[in-house]
Amino acid sequence: MKKIIYLLAFIAVAFASCDPLSKTYKDLDAQPQTVNIALTTTYKSTADAKAAIPAVLSANNSYNSYPEGSVLNVSFALPASQPIVPDSTYSHVAYTLVTSDYTFPGNTFPDLSATGVLNFLAYKYPTPAANQLSVLTYNYFESGYTASSGTITTDSFLFLNGSWTKIYTVSPAQYASVGRGLTNTFASADLKLIPTWLGSFLANDLTVSTAVNNVGDLKYVSYRYATTYQKVLALMWNGTSWVDRDQASFIKQNGVWVPIINVVFAKADYAVLTNATMGTAAARANVVSFGDFNIQSPTSTTYWTDADLKAAIIFILKAKVPSPVVNNPYRVTYAVYTGTVSNVTGTYVYDGTNWILKS
Repeated sequence: MKKIIYLLAFIAVAFASCDPLSKTYKDLDAQPQTVNIALTTTYKSTADAKAAIPAVLSANNSYNSYPEGSVLNVSFALPASQPIVPDSTYSHVAYTLVTSDYTFPGNTFPDLSATGVLNFLAYKYPTPAANQLSVLTYNYFESGYTASSGTITTDSFLFLNGSWTKIYTVSPAQYASVGRGLTNTFASADLKLIPTWLGSFLANDLTVSTAVNNVGDLKYVSYRYATTYQKVLALMWNGTSWVDRDQASFIKQNGVWVPIINVVFAKADYAVLTNATMGTAAARANVVSFGDFNIQSPTSTTYWTDADLKAAIIFILKAKVPSPVVNNPYRVTYAVYTGTVSNVTGTYVYDGTNWILKS
């Protein structure tokens, strides 16, 4: 009986050691992975999140068990994404001025200027609550911008930090652009799409996109919801777009999670190539003019070879990131032309002396 047991044990060990797939399984387990995860934690800013999240990942065994070289794309909430409005019922916060309203103390015209409307709010609501919302329809006049008789307009105002502030209001044309022009209101089925839509409205509004927007700036957006309500969503400028959540990517290097720094080349960034030597003069002038690299046809005088393109990216990086973090991966996005314009992304690392393309 003992001989049979020993024999079976020997066979089991021999079979395991000869299993041709066992090494493959181990190799697969050790392959770097890219995983998307979402944290419920709210961070003050994207910079704050990048500083704090590595410790969160390292403390969680389910995240820390990923193999070396793995990338975690982590989404997180930003502050004040949904201001708490004391009353968001549309019928309670919406008001249309009548003729007698324009005769409040200090106003002598049948219209209101940008300053006048704030004075009216202070008169009408002498004791407003924090984050109180008011949607006013009134005759607006501003010299050089409206007709002399004024223009009927609807604006939203939020009582923020002790004073009334005009905030952004979604227009009928913007509702129509996403198929909600019939009612000029968003529905409950739109909840997941609303932040994206609002961010797009801001990005495509010249009064917003041409203004100076600093990373971390908030833009409060007022919109009609489910017919009954007027909601306010605060979106934050993350350097490239208006968002209520943001994402940061982290790569596991030497057992430690480090943030991947995203660098997006804007058209103005290519101007430094005027002083470069890689590629042809025609190719450099073409990039500076159009903001993309021509990789369509090798016979073109504006064509970029792989080697010259890599050198050009590094040349721009040196100008755009003058003090890089050593050994930290930089995910660089730039534009190429192949008949149509598209974005390409590559990962570069500064080793203390040189920029190196990793992938």
